[in-house]
Amino acid sequence: MSPTTDPERVSLLRETADDLRGESSESKQLAAILYRVSDLYDEREETSPEEIYIAVRNILNIKERGGLKR
Repeated sequence: MSPTTDPERVSLLRETADDLRGESSESKQLAAILYRVSDLYDEREETSPEEIYIAVRNILNIKERGGLKR
């Protein structure tokens, strides 16, 4: 269990992400970032601030490149 476990914070961050998620790429991007941050407080997730930073950086880099075009 993470020393920062906080189920209320997880719920608030994920509910906020769900509320923010919309049709725009920016709202989807922000929601994805909030979900990654919420993982830090979720006892079922094993992640660190460094891993979240890398994930958020990747989200931003993908956005900068124009998305996940395959």
